[in-house]
Amino acid sequence: MRADGRCRTRNTKASAGHRFAAFLIATLLAAPHALAEQATFAGGCFWCMEEAFEKVPGVTDVVSGFTGGTLQNPTYRGDHRGHFEAVLVTYDAARVSYRELLDVYWRNVDPFDNDGQFCDKGFEYRAAIFVDGDEEARLAQESLDRVAAMFPGQTVVTTIRETRRFWPVEAYHQDYSTKNPIRYRLYKTGCGRASRLERIWGAKD
Repeated sequence: MRADGRCRTRNTKASAGHRFAAFLIATLLAAPHALAEQATFAGGCFWCMEEAFEKVPGVTDVVSGFTGGTLQNPTYRGDHRGHFEAVLVTYDAARVSYRELLDVYWRNVDPFDNDGQFCDKGFEYRAAIFVDGDEEARLAQESLDRVAAMFPGQTVVTTIRETRRFWPVEAYHQDYSTKNPIRYRLYKTGCGRASRLERIWGAKD
């Protein structure tokens, strides 16, 4: 109420403008988080799968760990029976799609090896795609079918499984190729991974 008895009017346009500006700022700040998605892939040694996905534009984080089993708190040096070595990939869905991540995945695994991957043999080194929901399951199956069609004389043994809890491995395994580049290159070359992938998929561009 003003001194002359008349009601003080509000600047409704300014108020609405402030509210819109606040909403716009909040939306822009939340956008990266709203578009963040995660995908889980097993392709043998998680050091190598981590390196492969970290190079992909739109991928914001890759964590090495275990998944697929029922054992609680698996560790590398301890017990991880029933689990796969895997990576949890966080990505910006506005920059890279799940379908594109599947393409990256296939180019980094031997889909015909049912005993593991490359020089690493055993259940934990087998290749698998872990899907969360019907859409991921559909896209994963379509990608598997495309790979099978590319190699009609061979059997694709990579499996598609439902997502289970992901357990990050001990810290010294995370970002291994970055923290230990020489040892990593020696391992990858000695394991025959690069040469086998080139024989299956051809030389990288």
